[in-house]
Amino acid sequence: MNTNSATNLGKQNHKCVKWDSHEEKTRITERVWEALCGKRIKQPAALAVLFVLMFIGGCFFVKANQAKEFEKKDYGVFLNADASSLERFKMYETIVIDAQYFTKRDIELLHQNGTVVYTYLNIGSIENFREYYTTYAELAIGAYEHWEEEEWVDVANPDWQKFIGQLSQELYEKGVDGFFIDNCDVYDYDPHESIFEGITAILQNMMTFGKTVIINGGDTYVAEYRERYGAIDQIMTGVNQESVWSSIDFDNGTFREQTSETRDYFCKYLETCKADGVEVYLLEYTTNQKLIQKIKEYCKEQDFHFYISSSLELR
Repeated sequence: MNTNSATNLGKQNHKCVKWDSHEEKTRITERVWEALCGKRIKQPAALAVLFVLMFIGGCFFVKANQAKEFEKKDYGVFLNADASSLERFKMYETIVIDAQYFTKRDIELLHQNGTVVYTYLNIGSIENFREYYTTYAELAIGAYEHWEEEEWVDVANPDWQKFIGQLSQELYEKGVDGFFIDNCDVYDYDPHESIFEGITAILQNMMTFGKTVIINGGDTYVAEYRERYGAIDQIMTGVNQESVWSSIDFDNGTFREQTSETRDYFCKYLETCKADGVEVYLLEYTTNQKLIQKIKEYCKEQDFHFYISSSLELR
C-alpha cells in the first residue's frame, strides 16, 4: 500500500462532520432518537431529551471519578510524621503515628474524618531522642544493631514498667484507638524469664484500656506465650510484621526481596496469629513493582492489611 494514501485515508476518517442544512441536522437528530427509542419524535423535543441524557451521564461520570479520587487507603504507618501531615492522613482508614508528638485536638480532627488512630509505643528499647532518655538510660542492657539511637531496655525493672503504664495512660487520654507496641523482640535479645514476665506485665496492663493492642514483630515472645498458655488474646488483638516479603540491606542502604525461608516462616507465623483471632498487618519496604504485586495478592488472599513504604523514614 502506498504510505501517502494510507496517511490521507487516516486524515479523511477523522474529519469533523459538517451539516449541509438545518433540515438535515433535524432529520439526523430525529433518527438518533428513533434508533434509541423505537419511535419518532420531532427535533425540539428530541434535542431536549438528548440534552437531559447527556447532563445525567456527565454528572454520573464526575461523581464516579470523585469517588475513585477520594477512596481511602486501608492502612499507613507514619512514625516520623507530625501534625503538618494531618490533611494527608485523611486518605487512610487506619494509621499508626507517634502520638507523643500530636495533640488531643489533632487526633479529634482525624476521628472527625473517620480515621482510626493507633499510636506507636516502644516498650523494649530506649531511644536517645526521647525527653525521658536520661531518666531511664541506666536501664539499658545492650546495643541495638543497625539503630544507633536505641538500646535494649530492662523491661523487668519495676520503674520502667511503671513509666510505660503512665505513658500509655497519657496516650489513652489523647483519644487514640489503640497501641502499636514495638520491641517485644527484647525477649529474643535476652531470653530470660524476667524479661518474658516483664513484657507480659506491660501488655496485660495495656489490654485493660479496652483498646486495640498490636504487637510489631515479637514473634519469639508471642510463640512462647502461645506455647505456655494456649492462646494470645490476653496480650494482643493484632500483629504487625515488617519485612515478610521484602528485606533491608543496612550495609548498602537498599531494599531487596526477602529469602524464601524467612518469608515462609513469617507467613506461617502470621497465618497462625490470624487463626488465633487477631488482625494481621504487614509493613514492607520496597519499590519493586513485581514484588509489590505479590504482596498485594498475598494480603488479599489472606485478608491481611498492609502498607508498603518506599523509605525507612516512614514519614
